[in-house]
Amino acid sequence: KVELGAVGEDAGGCAVAARTRLPPGIYVDPYELASLQQHNLTKAVLIPDVIDVEAPEYLATNLLVLLYMEPDPGCSRCFRAALPVHGRYHRPAEESEEALVVLKSPEVLVCCCDNRLSAECWKPAEVEAPCSGKNVGPCQWYSITHKLAYEESILQVPVGLRQHSSLVCVMTLLATVLCSSLILAAVYKYGHFS
Repeated sequence: KVELGAVGEDAGGCAVAARTRLPPGIYVDPYELASLQQHNLTKAVLIPDVIDVEAPEYLATNLLVLLYMEPDPGCSRCFRAALPVHGRYHRPAEESEEALVVLKSPEVLVCCCDNRLSAECWKPAEVEAPCSGKNVGPCQWYSITHKLAYEESILQVPVGLRQHSSLVCVMTLLATVLCSSLILAAVYKYGHFS
């Protein structure tokens, strides 16, 4: 949620977006995002747009997200948006049963495609993206200074312990042998062989 303060009085017709860099420990599912965009529940651009959702944290890369915000009906100078994120698998840990993923607060961007606002006190943001999720051509985005509610958010992701690896391997092997035996018994009993 963003409240534009004094700038918000003139921001009618302007687009507001939040730009954030997701660390390798979390990701946005592009298929879920496509479904949300199809139902007009959110608008966002992912860079890169091809994401390996099954990659573990130690093989993943950062993800840049430009999340378009909608005007808040309860507040004339407020904008809001939501985007579901998912935690990635992490390596097993030695002692702690959780890994910490730090998410920095997003940068707030404003784009007035009709140039209604003077941009003297804003710095141009190096973002090549349309003013809204639907426009084809890019337009000039400006980064605005804002007061943060939180400098960063910390996500706690549960991880396995290395000392449990032998037990996990043995149980996985036993479950595989048991299930394979049941499948083979069913094929032998009910299968038709010629």
